[in-house]
Amino acid sequence: MDLPTILLIAVGLGMDAFAVALCTGATRNDIWFRPGFRLSFHFGLFQFMMPIIGWAAGTTVVRFIEGYDHWIAFGLLACVGGKMIKEAFEPETHKTSADPTRKWTLVMLAIATSIDALAVGLSLALLRVPILYPSIVIGVVAAGMTAAGLALGSRLGKFGKRMELIGGLVLIGIGLRIVIEHLM
Repeated sequence: MDLPTILLIAVGLGMDAFAVALCTGATRNDIWFRPGFRLSFHFGLFQFMMPIIGWAAGTTVVRFIEGYDHWIAFGLLACVGGKMIKEAFEPETHKTSADPTRKWTLVMLAIATSIDALAVGLSLALLRVPILYPSIVIGVVAAGMTAAGLALGSRLGKFGKRMELIGGLVLIGIGLRIVIEHLM
């Protein structure tokens, strides 16, 4: 598989990570180097690992995963998105926002934005494409797109609560898109 094709796949897979990072950067004013690095690193790491896992699973596990992987991604994104929407309507003084660059929120977002990469890895296995090089490219591109999304989102941060509401809706929309694509 040639580099332009791998890059197109990587950018396609990285769009979810970019959208989540854009919303995160716009809704949080405390995203600086360490939290931004955590988000970029984890999104890149999961985007790197998922194709390898999918590739290793090959055709034996596909029967068990393909029936509900889209529902898992939707559920994770809907939980985080629903929480963001709820927090958008809470008064500022009572707001306790979970840091999307820490703990389970970070893991849920990393899994949800990289679940499609699992299917890509499985597809590459069926095509008998070696997986290490494409996985590295996919992970690096996802990390870069996440950093770019955070940077751009931080410029939109002045819109505050509206961006939190929009961010929650975007996450739920990404989850719905994943479900619809798998159901079609």
